[in-house]
Amino acid sequence: MAANRRNGMHPAEPGVMGVVSSARTLPRMSLPTVATVVAAVAALYFGREVFLPIAIALLLTFALVPMVSALKRVGLPRLPAVIASVLSAFTVLALFSFIVATQVSELAQNIPLYQSNILTKVRSLKETGIGGGIIARLSGVIESVGQELDRQEAPPPAADEPEREPVPVEIIARERPLQVLQNLIGPLISPLASAGLIIVVVIFMLLEREDLRDRFIRLVGYGDLHRTTEALQEAGKRVGRYLLMQLVVNIVYAVPIAFGLWVLGIPNALLWGLLALALRFVPYIGPIIGALLPLFLALAVAPGWSLVLWTAGLFVAMEMITGNVVEPWLYGSRTGLSPLAIIVAAIFWTWLWGPLGLVLSTPLTVCLVVLGRHVPQFEFLDVLFGNEPVLEPHARLYQRLLAGDPEEATDHAEEILEEKYLFEFYAKVAIPALLLGEQDRVRGVMGDEQRRQVAASAQTLVANLDDSAQEEAEEEDPAAAEETGSRKDKETQGEGEDDIELPDGTDIAVVCAGGRGELDDAAAAMLAQVLEVQGATISKVSFADIDPASIRRLELDAVDTVVVGFLNRDSVKHARFLVRRLKRIKRALRVGIVFWSEDGDASETAVKPANDINADFVAYGMVEAVLGALSRDPPVALKVAAKRRMRRRPPAAKKAPLAAAK
Repeated sequence: MAANRRNGMHPAEPGVMGVVSSARTLPRMSLPTVATVVAAVAALYFGREVFLPIAIALLLTFALVPMVSALKRVGLPRLPAVIASVLSAFTVLALFSFIVATQVSELAQNIPLYQSNILTKVRSLKETGIGGGIIARLSGVIESVGQELDRQEAPPPAADEPEREPVPVEIIARERPLQVLQNLIGPLISPLASAGLIIVVVIFMLLEREDLRDRFIRLVGYGDLHRTTEALQEAGKRVGRYLLMQLVVNIVYAVPIAFGLWVLGIPNALLWGLLALALRFVPYIGPIIGALLPLFLALAVAPGWSLVLWTAGLFVAMEMITGNVVEPWLYGSRTGLSPLAIIVAAIFWTWLWGPLGLVLSTPLTVCLVVLGRHVPQFEFLDVLFGNEPVLEPHARLYQRLLAGDPEEATDHAEEILEEKYLFEFYAKVAIPALLLGEQDRVRGVMGDEQRRQVAASAQTLVANLDDSAQEEAEEEDPAAAEETGSRKDKETQGEGEDDIELPDGTDIAVVCAGGRGELDDAAAAMLAQVLEVQGATISKVSFADIDPASIRRLELDAVDTVVVGFLNRDSVKHARFLVRRLKRIKRALRVGIVFWSEDGDASETAVKPANDINADFVAYGMVEAVLGALSRDPPVALKVAAKRRMRRRPPAAKKAPLAAAK
């Protein structure tokens, strides 16, 4: 077996099962009240005309900070650097908007030219045998409803009244030039005012960035400067990196789209490329919307269907390349958000602030996650939206075992086994998971049926990992072992963990038994599998096979060592009785006791030494159990308890008082 790492565990707490609950318990979160959340959401909703420009300005500030810093490093003073950065950014945005508006105007003028192609395709769909009937019936229903709505019932004319000819009336609206100018400029005032306000806010935020940072620290986290500073730096770096990398990804995506549409002959290819660049900032649905418009135009331009298929293939190919190659290469999942959190955030911010909220949803949620990561009062935001695991591996495994899902537990174990050995997984994840189960049993929250289900799921997990155990057992190639060992050594450098080499168990027969319950049997099965990897001959017995009525039926003639494991450390007396019974069956038998603990070491409440319970060894973790089971030391002799004798007084002593009394 290649050199493996020693368990790097936390020290255990006193108590029978306290080692699990205290060492790995997640910090408790103080959730805000419902009134606080409702008030915050209401303020953002009703004050969106104020908060939305500020949010846009804040994100643009994050995006422009690297540019300002680069210009300052070149030697440009702060004010010119800020003005140049802001003017450059908004000039690009204005040019983008102008090109899009021009292309949209040109497209609107050419739409009537494509009417014949659209009608041709509709007729072809109506003539198909599959959907023709449905389309015809739907068209007929819509036409009938429209005619019924347009029909007006007029009262019949009187018999004596002659019919009058309708008099044509022409309505001429005379508008003043000032009113015409107001109608033209009015819709533009609000966007232009918002854009100007955003520009001013961005300039002042960039100029007063250090002062705003200091004021925020004084307001929020003056008592913990380190944490607040770290939060601000992480938020700025993560949002700025996300916006910059997303812009690069979108450009890499949009340029081939525009060129491909131009080659295919789609009108206004530049427009669709720019829209693809902008809409890809919208998570998930943005690329779909950006592809639907060119597909509709391809449907209208050409009479056949080949252009539609080529256009769809272009978008699918570029999305596959961008999503699977470009994005992981540039930034991967550095936003720190889970996929579900991105969707939920998009829905929430769209409802709150409309389309602009949809575009801003991801960077705004990133800021909230960073806030929750560093401010305890908002930790629930990191738990809800972050992509970091919120459960420890052993707690996650126990939850799967508790739910009776050993298959998902196996998938979880195989992910860990890609980087760790089997004994490490059992020592650091599986055994602590069983300790959680034993803790629930002691507290009385786990019934007998549920305990048997957890134990059965754990046994199934061990059986599912037989292939992984066999692969480790077959690692006899020195080159493969050296490569694996070097990989492990690199992982352990700087961690202060000692390497340990498990002994060879060839020609050693070991029996692994559970101490007092089904969960102990599952832990014994894990130990047996590790010993089998080391080459030992293994037998497994249940806790019911070593009770006083059945223990003498065990076949121990060819057995060298018996290892009995207990998840409950209050089993010292029971362990002492088992050692005595086993050694009475076979004098030359080595008997070891394992009191499983999460850290694998004795704590302040550790049991008595091995010689006090007459065992050959007492272990507290997987490594110690393997070392003791595969040891070739001679067995410890059984100690015979001295019999107590009753002290009896001699007959003369009894008669002496009587004689004295006489």
